Amino acid sequence: MTSIPDRADVVIIGAGHNALVSAILLARAGLDVVVLEAAPVLGGATRTERPFAEAPGLGQSTGSYLLGLMPPELLRTLDVRIPTLRRDPHYFLPGIGPGSAYLLFGADGDANRRQLSDRDAAADEALACEIGALRADLAPSWLEEPLPVEEIAERHIRPALQSTFLDLVRGSVAGYLGRFGFKSELLVAMYAVTDGLSGLNAGPDDPGTGHNFLVHNMCRLPGSDGTWLIAEGGMGTVARVFAGAARAAGARLFTDARVTAVTVDGGAASGVVLADGRAVAASVVLGGCDPYRLMDLVPAGSLPAALTQRMAAVKRPGTTLKVNLALRGLPRFPCLPEGAPSPFGSTIHLLPGDASPMANLRRMWADVQAGVLPAEPTIEWYLHTTVDPSLRDEAGHHSSALFVQSVPFEPAGSSWDHELSGYVDALLALCDRYAPGTSDLVAGVFPLTPPGIERHFGITGGHIHHVDNTVAFDQRMPYFTGLDGLYHGSAGAHPAGSVIGAAGHNAARRILRDLAL
Repeated sequence: MTSIPDRADVVIIGAGHNALVSAILLARAGLDVVVLEAAPVLGGATRTERPFAEAPGLGQSTGSYLLGLMPPELLRTLDVRIPTLRRDPHYFLPGIGPGSAYLLFGADGDANRRQLSDRDAAADEALACEIGALRADLAPSWLEEPLPVEEIAERHIRPALQSTFLDLVRGSVAGYLGRFGFKSELLVAMYAVTDGLSGLNAGPDDPGTGHNFLVHNMCRLPGSDGTWLIAEGGMGTVARVFAGAARAAGARLFTDARVTAVTVDGGAASGVVLADGRAVAASVVLGGCDPYRLMDLVPAGSLPAALTQRMAAVKRPGTTLKVNLALRGLPRFPCLPEGAPSPFGSTIHLLPGDASPMANLRRMWADVQAGVLPAEPTIEWYLHTTVDPSLRDEAGHHSSALFVQSVPFEPAGSSWDHELSGYVDALLALCDRYAPGTSDLVAGVFPLTPPGIERHFGITGGHIHHVDNTVAFDQRMPYFTGLDGLYHGSAGAHPAGSVIGAAGHNAARRILRDLAL
């Protein structure tokens, strides 16, 4: 294996998908690029693993789990292809027991509308049309340097929607959805959770949750029709494709190479030091890691005070629990009649509770703020092996996951070590409520609490967006940090946290511009 060199033009800290995008573009521009990843695998949270001792051959997207927001223009620029699979249906909101009401949304718009009241169908269409227009208008800004929200509205958003855009980005998801006059509060809660609250340290009434809702509706990949897709072979396929392109361009990628410091000489970044004491000198250091990790690596006082103060003010811990599961078989949902389309592959929304759905969301968030594990949290349940059988093992196990939003970073007066096993059992009991016998199908469990996400993927605070997606555009971590030679390009930068790749593209373009290349 090639040893880590002691000098390069560019050193990139971390090998998440954004870092790999940067490596491709910088290496193609003729720069000597070295990528240093602390973990034994590439991809950051965009990886396919085999974490189950009980099913060692079963593939699982342990971190990120769907591909939706990557701009198609980026893939064309990179000249790469990521194989994807369409989910149809893509949303399933099950009822409890035979004959109970349910929603199963797919590509057939007429079939979707027949499941709704006339009022909800009209509201749903109005929402889709407005979000579709905003998605089209906003898209070019994702591959540019960030601007203040008012300037983005003026430059990119059609005049008739500019005030709507400003209110949405600054406001709450509950307020935005309330404009459309839905009759079904359950439908409103489903949209609020899956698009407005996903990954956030926030509740449905908090400012900025509208921005997260817009972000999660920026699906523009070919064939997606505004929905999220499955990366064939798991999310590690994204990392594999990007890493292959980076290597082909001449970038050198190293795993098990943890950076412990960024060196600064003469008021400029001059390289990095690794955990084993080796040093790599470089004219440019690019943080592909989360911004808080990068700031911790830099000597105190080296970064502009205004930047460190602003980033400290928006720092939030993660509130996401992901329970990765190996299943012996497929759950059965008694609410579905004979002959109904298969719900597997879709996002299965569990919105338990005995009060109004939105009241349940608010109660859940109040519990989280008090450090209490919600008894009935919202759950997005995934089971992708029916759509992507390449993940299955020889024994026929299915990979599945519960994406739980929200939980406290640490339970008050207790710990995840003490609470986790019982809480996973409680979550599976909620699954049993909708699909009896699910608990009996579980062959293996690989849970990741917020602290577990921090440890497993190296993300500060276990926040899957790096910087909370209530923070928009130019208020996120900038590509140029203000310290000569030091740049940043992860999910914590513009445009947002998720598997997008635009930050890696934009950071690389900024570096090339500053180097006059």
